[in-house]
Amino acid sequence: MSEKWVPEIVTPLKQDIVQVPKVIAQASGIRIFGKKIKSIIFTTDIAIIRNTDANAVIAVYPFTPHPAITKSIIEAADIPVFSGVGGGLTQGQRSAYMSLFAEAQGSIGVVLNGPTPVETVEMVCEVVDIPVVSTVTSIHTPIDEKIEAGVTMINISAGKDTAKTVKFFRDKYPELPIIATGGPTDESITETIEAGANAITYTPPSNGELFSQKMNKYRNIEKENDN
Repeated sequence: MSEKWVPEIVTPLKQDIVQVPKVIAQASGIRIFGKKIKSIIFTTDIAIIRNTDANAVIAVYPFTPHPAITKSIIEAADIPVFSGVGGGLTQGQRSAYMSLFAEAQGSIGVVLNGPTPVETVEMVCEVVDIPVVSTVTSIHTPIDEKIEAGVTMINISAGKDTAKTVKFFRDKYPELPIIATGGPTDESITETIEAGANAITYTPPSNGELFSQKMNKYRNIEKENDN
């Protein structure tokens, strides 16, 4: 069966968007509150979040979660946001409060770090009515009790072993929604999807890298005009 033609509309001022790899479309996706999500961009950069074709954002960062950061990202985004709420250094009531705040601001889900204790998972699951995502970093990440405590899906980020880790948990939990990092190439993304990932996270170029590309473009235009 031939691929269906999809009309595309852009404007002169919105041509330079951060596009996720097209191969991610092969994923099954995860339907959350009626929204099917296949591609999830991994960034907290508001400018990138406002200029991407990804289906959603996963906004986790290596600092203590703060309501001001969550609020700013959700207000700027025009796509669903999964908000990081701690679980490593930030545990217990603070993670629960952050989760409740994230839901109130409009997050489609909250993300807990790998080291999150089961007690914190239970506290978060008791106060929110949105998906609770638990991060998995290897096949050794303890997840069974967290699923029993209310975790809705897992987010696998296991570096070069991500596909193997996805397969491990897919075999163990055939119906568990799995988000996973896809890696830098179409081949690694395809491998992760075939291993059982339902949605893929994509790490975009940094703001500096994107600006460098634009500056090179401007220089080439100036050079052509000068000739």
